Amino acid sequence: TEYDLRQVRIRQEQFIHYLAARMSMFLRMDFGLKMTKLQTIDFTKFTGSLPNPVAISLFRIDQLNGVGVLSISPRLAMTVVDRMLGGKGHSVRQDRYLTEIEVSLLNDVVMIFLEEWCRQWTDLQEMNPAIIGNENNGRFLQTAASDAPMLVLCMEGDLGDCTEEIQLAIPYYTIEPLVKKIQANSKKYVRAQNLERSLQWQESYAAIKMPVFAEWATFDMTVRDLVNIRVGDVIELPSTVLSNTRVRVVNSVKFKGEVGLEG
Repeated sequence: TEYDLRQVRIRQEQFIHYLAARMSMFLRMDFGLKMTKLQTIDFTKFTGSLPNPVAISLFRIDQLNGVGVLSISPRLAMTVVDRMLGGKGHSVRQDRYLTEIEVSLLNDVVMIFLEEWCRQWTDLQEMNPAIIGNENNGRFLQTAASDAPMLVLCMEGDLGDCTEEIQLAIPYYTIEPLVKKIQANSKKYVRAQNLERSLQWQESYAAIKMPVFAEWATFDMTVRDLVNIRVGDVIELPSTVLSNTRVRVVNSVKFKGEVGLEG
């Protein structure tokens, strides 16, 4: 439903906000991150859209089924690794496969990504992520059926003068239990709203007396004109005055009414 999609999107936006702050502290340098797209596409289309080479981390979440994919542009990955090793965070001007040492260092960053993503769902379920493998080419991925729908979060990472793409892809059947919990919360919210609308009148209020006035907001008049009014004078009123009666309860206008005869 629209409510479920909005809730998922809100959690992804919160994930990006907190992740950017956490990465900035980890690298001791401003790390910009923004969402560029949140979409649902099948697994084949997702893997076909990955560049080559690319730094891919495969991960699982203990409490959920399926394997997720986090892909980072190798240029951004190498820039992050360079910063971790004491570099100034300047963009590494080359596209190549990462070495085993670079992959090992990058996995520390990937775990920060995964832990922060899981943290946004802790109100629904506690989750523990784990990296289960690394790849450098999307064509070799066989972690899901070719037609399996994937929720893909596309982000733009910015470190120093390096701005590259990051993608977090999770099979829909992996997050389906979380979506169902969102739906359950949504139904509780709707029931609560319906309960509020169906509140019954409390008979104990019936004996309380309070003044009620019907007022017309028609025109302004000077005191001189007012004292000069005589019996038989005609005061011109707007044609809509009867249907625009203001009902004042004590000192506050509470309702709009219409003057007439009941029955």
